Amino acid sequence: MSFVEYSDLIQDGDVVIVYMGHNSVMPVKVQHGSQTQTRYGAIRHSSDLIGQRYGSKVTCSKGGWVLVLHPTPELWTVCLPHRTQILYTTDISVITMMLELKPGSVVCESGTGSGSLSHAILRTVAPTGHLHTVEFHEQRAQKVAEEFKEHRVDHLVTVRNQDVCKDGFGVTGVADAVFLDIPSPWDAVGHAKSALKKHGGRLCSFSPCIEQVQRTCEALADHGFQEISTLEVLLRVHDVRTISLPLPDFGPDHSAPSEPRTTEEAPPTATLSPASISIKTTTPPREMPGHTGYLTFATKPRT
Repeated sequence: MSFVEYSDLIQDGDVVIVYMGHNSVMPVKVQHGSQTQTRYGAIRHSSDLIGQRYGSKVTCSKGGWVLVLHPTPELWTVCLPHRTQILYTTDISVITMMLELKPGSVVCESGTGSGSLSHAILRTVAPTGHLHTVEFHEQRAQKVAEEFKEHRVDHLVTVRNQDVCKDGFGVTGVADAVFLDIPSPWDAVGHAKSALKKHGGRLCSFSPCIEQVQRTCEALADHGFQEISTLEVLLRVHDVRTISLPLPDFGPDHSAPSEPRTTEEAPPTATLSPASISIKTTTPPREMPGHTGYLTFATKPRT
């Protein structure tokens, strides 16, 4: 099992995603002889998980069942242990596209946090790319390094515990893209420029406050970055459902030609149209998640 390579069968030591419902998923590390408790009963790792195919339906001890899924960055984002505020798939997808990431890309990131974006970057740059991620908090850096090893992506990432605003990323002239998610990104713009390749690259900064964006844009312009732009991504999910609409009754159609009736024919009976019709439609949400943060993008020109 790896977050960047698909496996067919569950093995001892794998991390699987137990799906109990649309809003109920949890990660489980498979260990021989262990068991995991769910609201549907216990899952015995030796008999219920090891050797089973990913995507299998597993019956728990109380008779209920769950699905055992292969881990992906998207699933990890919704069930990871939160050590910090995290980025979700809506922002992650835009970041990945706007930074022009692809297999083989070298990326510098700070701060690592809970590793939500890190896992998405690793899958995108695999198998030949690399992620250099910097985390200021020592315990968070140690924990995320353990998760990378457990998820078997540690060969694609280097974790450093240092202050990126003072010490930089630990590399120079190697990165195709830089991502900043720190309180004062303007203090790290110079180090980001040094980490990017000489022929240029892309930079993204995530900030929740517009005042941070203003100072970051000023710093980017002072360091010669071009194509500076800021955007905000808002997700609006529509609900697809079936509704019934009443059909109006316009009475008989007098414009249609009528044939003369013989005396033997019975008078015509009125045909009743259905009172309503069922159709599929979408309805917008009454409430939706609002502002998460501003994404500022810029390009380092070729030097």
